[in-house]
Amino acid sequence: MLFLGVDPGKSGAIAAIDEAGRFVGCVKLKETEQDIWTWVLKTCGVGNGSAGHFAALERVSAMPRQGVASTFKFGQSYGFCRGMLTANRISFEEVSPVKWMTVMRCRTGGDKNITKAAAQRMFPAVKITHANADALLLAEYARRLWNERSGNGGRGDA
Repeated sequence: MLFLGVDPGKSGAIAAIDEAGRFVGCVKLKETEQDIWTWVLKTCGVGNGSAGHFAALERVSAMPRQGVASTFKFGQSYGFCRGMLTANRISFEEVSPVKWMTVMRCRTGGDKNITKAAAQRMFPAVKITHANADALLLAEYARRLWNERSGNGGRGDA
């Protein structure tokens, strides 16, 4: 089973970790939709039991003073990610940034370096960038949520 974190922002990414919380891979959303789809197919083994995976999809909305074109692109990315999870039968939960950041103890107050530092502490062997930090933390949030609901209390022994 894999846990995916989906940060659908303009400079976001999709990250995957395993049941023990080990890094599996990551793809930036600035790649083409075909490249992202191919990455998900290869990483999750879609068609070979992908329905067993679980994702946390960041619930996003337009930002104040955000232009119409950028708001449209943001919504397009969110819709693509949601549709891709649905089409590949990967169950997911939408989560607000405030909720997952609170659980992961990395409320940013607008400072992206806070989530970058938190992800680096959690995944020291992975090159952490602003593009993949939130996705990795969302994947860990998904893993903890799954384990909590499964009665494992967030431990890695799902």
